Amino acid sequence: MEPVGQPLLLGISLALTTIATEASIDNKTTPSYNETTTNSTDSGSTKPLLISTLVLVLLLILSVLLASYFFRFRRQRKAVVSSNDKKMPNGILEEQEQQRVMLLSRSPSGPKKYFPIPVEHLEDEIRIRSADDCKRFREEFNSLPSGHVQGTFEMANKEENREKNRYPNILPNDHSRVILSQVDGIPCSDYINASYIDGYKEKNKFIAAQGPKQETVNEFWRMVWEQKSATIVMLTNLKERTEEKCHQYWPDQGCWIYGNIRVSVEDCIVLVDYTIRKFCIQSQLHDGCKAPRLVTQLHFTSWPDFGVPFTPIGMLKFLKKVKTLNPSHAGPITVHCSAGVGRTGTFIVIDAIIDMMHAEQKVDVFEFVSRIRNQRPQMVQTDMQYTFIYQALLEYYLYGDTELDVASLEKHLQSLHSPTAPLDKIGLEEEFRKLTNVRIMKENMRTGNLPANMKKARVIQIIPYDFNRVILSMKRGQEYTDYINASFIDGYRQKDYFIATQGPLPHTVEDFWRMVWEWKCHTIVMLTEVQEREQEKCFQYWPADGSVTHGEITIEIKSDTISEAISVRDFLVTFNQEKKSRLVRQFHFHGWPEIGIPAEGKGMIDLIAAVQKQQQQTGNHPITVHCSAGAGRTGTFIALSNILERVKAEGLLDVFQAVKSLRLQRPHMVQTLEQYEFCYKVVQDFIDIFSDYANFK
Repeated sequence: MEPVGQPLLLGISLALTTIATEASIDNKTTPSYNETTTNSTDSGSTKPLLISTLVLVLLLILSVLLASYFFRFRRQRKAVVSSNDKKMPNGILEEQEQQRVMLLSRSPSGPKKYFPIPVEHLEDEIRIRSADDCKRFREEFNSLPSGHVQGTFEMANKEENREKNRYPNILPNDHSRVILSQVDGIPCSDYINASYIDGYKEKNKFIAAQGPKQETVNEFWRMVWEQKSATIVMLTNLKERTEEKCHQYWPDQGCWIYGNIRVSVEDCIVLVDYTIRKFCIQSQLHDGCKAPRLVTQLHFTSWPDFGVPFTPIGMLKFLKKVKTLNPSHAGPITVHCSAGVGRTGTFIVIDAIIDMMHAEQKVDVFEFVSRIRNQRPQMVQTDMQYTFIYQALLEYYLYGDTELDVASLEKHLQSLHSPTAPLDKIGLEEEFRKLTNVRIMKENMRTGNLPANMKKARVIQIIPYDFNRVILSMKRGQEYTDYINASFIDGYRQKDYFIATQGPLPHTVEDFWRMVWEWKCHTIVMLTEVQEREQEKCFQYWPADGSVTHGEITIEIKSDTISEAISVRDFLVTFNQEKKSRLVRQFHFHGWPEIGIPAEGKGMIDLIAAVQKQQQQTGNHPITVHCSAGAGRTGTFIALSNILERVKAEGLLDVFQAVKSLRLQRPHMVQTLEQYEFCYKVVQDFIDIFSDYANFK
């Protein structure tokens, strides 16, 4: 920034230079004028005196101006330092995106008011706030009180406690901090960077904490024990962008002692969006027999390094699981991210406002965030997080809880097919209609819509989104050779577990095999015939016998067997340039007509079982799934794979959200109402066959 006084100083400097120059000229020309009258001589002698006086006066003015300028500059610099002190440190970029604490003075009329929103107006209000690149959301977020002016931070700022804080300006208020029991002889041993936070109508429902540092792990477990927490919600990964966000405070297996708390691992379940770990913890202090306790840690792993999750579906599923697993008699739920304010605040607000929606049929995000910032400053740190809260609330309001327990599925299906209850049938159609309202994000299909790539599509409406398209290695000197009409799709336990693609065209067969090779696929699922109703639906990309070469890849057929409605073909796939080979197994399902659905669900259950077995034997590399266009039958197979995996693991199913999440990853997945209803039917068949929900054999 250019200093304010610089132009003035420049003007004075120029004035002095001009006077000095004029004085010099006058001195040089005086002899020629001395030949004139006596009056001229007198005038010549007084002129240097006048110039000297002027120079002295200007120098005096300059000194005064310089002094006032430097005084003003120091004050300005001091103000900048003060405001920077209140800024978020660069160490938590993903937590607060360098949001500034609002230091501007309030207008005389006071802060802007934001009123509760009736749930029936929520969609319209979000649309209004989202206009102009979420301008009104930013305004609303920036109107929030920071929380810094409420209360004091004396304990957090004590010399003994400074190293216990992960970030120097994310500190707990004295009035709401969690106080540990004092350890004899250790000053300030009652301190931990954690604050009590209220729920919707429940005092101290949560503890918001920073992610433990290596030096504070013992205090963290002491807090969990003393506060009788039965649930830990973790919202950060241990490392993000090579930077430590949280120290691993639990053992991978077996047991470990942290201070006086013994922690042993009982169970670990890894799912696509989160991991559930169960610990048995026990105090080692000799103050009477203390029974061990079960503590469940739910670790949300799908929050990206920057910003917020792409969709709130995963977060809402996670929140429901937290509510389900937390015992009613337990102490506060311990929630932490890295700093314990951004993601932590976002999670707590979503939980509270969903409770408010049920109780009052309205939402008041602004008031609730303002309130919890009095308990811990900076809760909800970015306007993106603030907007995400509203998106999650709208998702919940529009679609509700569509999860079913397997025990209630039979009754649910009976009502769908009962001739005396047609309204339930309409209910299923209405459910599917909501799915068709999932917006196709054409602005995220730029690569597939390039003229060179549109020629590679069987159906122009079914092309991959840019954010999850399968990328091939670029051929040297050949543009667009990194593109194939294929999308990565998440599985139940693993991200990018499937590749959904179209049946290869004659000019895309080489790309198909390059994809299989480069992404280390060992399994191909084919759900169409090569020809259906005398039309080509998929180019035959394998040899009937012997071998065939496509570009740099040779495919040799090793075996071809058929059982029930499934052909199983084994191919030896060789990348000729490196002379490396790999076995790839294709499962070709013959029981699915182009129009309609399979006659019964057992064939699909057998197919999914065979594919799972193959995956277990070859490692969990992506499964390539295709029909003709790569959406209808392909989407139904992937949806059923994910739904049945969940039924086996949890005894729960959510057909609606399973299909909705697929449609957010590739357009038109599960294309018809008939295919959607088939998903329910197959689950019921599966339960009838495996009544104990055993794993696939």
